[in-house]
Amino acid sequence: MWDAWTAPRAHQAQHLLAQLAQPEKPAGGAALDQIAIATGGAAALTAALLVLGFGHRTGRIGALASLARAAERGPARGMPGWAALPTLVAFWSLLTALLGMYWDISLHITQGRDEGPLANLAHYPILIGLFGIFTAGVLAMVLPKGERPGPAAIRITRHWYAPTGGVLLAGAGFYALLGFPLDDVWHRIFGQDVTLWGPTHLMLIGGAGLSLVAMMVLEREGRLAADAGGGPQATPAVRYVRRVMTGGGLLIGLSVFQAEYDFGVSQFRLVHQPLLIALAAGCALVAVRLWAGRLAAVGAVLFYMIVRGGVAVLVGPVIGELWAAVPLYLAEAICVELAALALARRPLLLGAVGGLLIGTAGFAAEYAWTQFAYRVPWTGDIAVEGTLMAVTGGVAGGLAGALLAQGLQGRLPRPAVARTLFAAALVAVAAAVANGLIITVPTGVQATVALTDATTGPGRTAHARITMTPADAADEPAWLTITGWQGGDLHVHRLERTGPGTYRTTAPMPLHGQWKTMIRLHDGRALAAVPLYLPADPAIGAHAVPAPEHLTRPLQSERGILQRELNDDVPGWVWLAASSVVLACTLALMISLGWGVSRVSRRSPTSPASAPAATPRPSARRQQQAAT
Repeated sequence: MWDAWTAPRAHQAQHLLAQLAQPEKPAGGAALDQIAIATGGAAALTAALLVLGFGHRTGRIGALASLARAAERGPARGMPGWAALPTLVAFWSLLTALLGMYWDISLHITQGRDEGPLANLAHYPILIGLFGIFTAGVLAMVLPKGERPGPAAIRITRHWYAPTGGVLLAGAGFYALLGFPLDDVWHRIFGQDVTLWGPTHLMLIGGAGLSLVAMMVLEREGRLAADAGGGPQATPAVRYVRRVMTGGGLLIGLSVFQAEYDFGVSQFRLVHQPLLIALAAGCALVAVRLWAGRLAAVGAVLFYMIVRGGVAVLVGPVIGELWAAVPLYLAEAICVELAALALARRPLLLGAVGGLLIGTAGFAAEYAWTQFAYRVPWTGDIAVEGTLMAVTGGVAGGLAGALLAQGLQGRLPRPAVARTLFAAALVAVAAAVANGLIITVPTGVQATVALTDATTGPGRTAHARITMTPADAADEPAWLTITGWQGGDLHVHRLERTGPGTYRTTAPMPLHGQWKTMIRLHDGRALAAVPLYLPADPAIGAHAVPAPEHLTRPLQSERGILQRELNDDVPGWVWLAASSVVLACTLALMISLGWGVSRVSRRSPTSPASAPAATPRPSARRQQQAAT
C-alpha cells in the first residue's frame, strides 16, 4: 500500500525537477530585447544595401560594377551584369534558406517551440537567405545605368529603368521577410502554431519558392538584352543547363510545402500530399520542358534530387537532426516527356494532358514510393480522393506551367485566355485545399490502453495494448499510429492490428520528459487523437497528462494536442481579419508574378503583340487599277 502511494508521487517529483531544469520557452511573441536586436540588424543591413545602391547609381562606389562584370564572365555568361550578378546571389541565397527551413522544421518537430527566435540557430540561414533574395532583386534594379534593361523594363525615374524580373525578385524577397514580423504578431494574438502550415509560415516558404518565377523572368530579360546588344553569348548547352537548374529550383521551392509529410508529422489530411506533389510537378516540369527542351523535365528532377538529397543529408547525419523523405518525381517527369513528344507544339494541351498523367500514373508511382521511403505511407483510404486531388493539382499546375513557359518565350495567348486559365488554376487549387481542410472528429469513440513498461525511471518507455470502442472505429484508416514528438527526437510507429478493434505497439513509446505522446487516427475526413502522455507547460497553463498502467480516454481533436500553445479565446473575427491580411499579401504576390510574366511576353520581339502589323494585301481589282 505504501509503495503504491509513494511511487506515483516520486515520479511526479522527478517530473517536476525535469520541468524546472528546462529553459522557459515563451508561448507567445518573442521577448522585446530579441525584437530590438533583430530589428536593429535588419535596419543596418537594409541601410548598407541602400548606401551601396546609391553609391553605384551616383558613381561613387564601383564595387557593384566590378562584381557585375565578373559575373558576366562566370557561370552566368551570356547575360548582362545586371541579370548575371543577381542570379548568382539569388541562387546561393535560396540554397541557404532551403537548408535553414528544413533544419528549422526538424528542430520544431524534435524540440517544440523556440526559447526565442535568436536562440534557434536554424533561423539565421533562413534570414540570411531571404534577405539575400531581396538583395538580389535590389541589385537587379540598381545595376542598370545609362541603359534600358530590355523592352519590358519598368521606369523608376526619368533616367532610371529597372528590369521587371528584378522588381519581382525584390518583391518576393520582401514578401518572405515580411513573414517574420507578422509571425511574431500572430503568435502574440493567437499563440504559437507549431506547424508548417501556419499562415505566416507559408509566407516565408512561398516568397522563397515563387522567387524562382522572378528569376526566370530576369533570365528572359537578360537574354533579350544580350541578343540586342551583341555581347558575349552563352552556348546552347550552357543555356540549357542553366534553365534546367532553374526549373529544378522551382520544383524544390514548390515542394517545401510538403515538408510535414516528408518528416511524418503532418497535421492535415493525407490527401493534401498527392495534391501538393502533383501541383509542384505539373507546374515546374511542364514549364521547364517547354522552356528548355527535350529531357529538361528529367534533368530538373535530377537537379532536385541532388539538392534536396544534399539538404536531407546535411540536416540529418551531418547536423544530427531528423531525416526528411524526398518525393521521387521521376515518373512524373517521364509522363511529361512522353506527352511532349506529341504535344510540345501545343503547350496548353501539353499542360492539361501532362497534368492528367501526373495525377494518375504519377500518383501510382508515388504511392509505391511512400511504402519504402516515408514514415507514414499512403493507404487505400486515400486512393480515390487522393487521385482526384492529384489530378486537380496536376492539371492546374500543368496549365500554370504552360502559361509560364509561353510567357518566357514571348508566346503568351491573348489576355482573355491567359487570365482565365490562370484564374481557373488558382481557384481549382484553392478549392482542393479547402476540401482537404474539411475534417471531422468521431464522437462516442474511446481507447482503452494497457501499458507494459519497457524501461522505468526518468527515461520511461512502454509497450501498449489498445482496444478501440466501437471496434470498427478505425476501418482501414489512412494512419493509426503512436506518435511522440518534441521530446528531443521523433517517434512514429504504426499500430499492429491483433483482432477486431484491438491493436498493439511495435516499438516502445516514450512517456517521460518533454515528450508529447499520443494515438493518432486519420480515417477518411476524421482527424483525432488520444493523449497518452503530455508534460505540464506552465507558460500556457497546461497541466500534465500522466500515463498510468491502465487508462481509458475518448478520441478528441488532435489540434488541441499537437498545438497546445494555441489561444482559443480569440474572437473569430480577429482570426478572419488576420488571415485576410496574409491572404491579401499572397494574392498581391501571385498577381504581380502573373503580371510580370505577361509584361515580358507582350514586349518580347517574338510576341505577336510586339510584331509589326502586316500590310494588307491589295485586292486584284486595286492592283489592276494601280497598273493602269
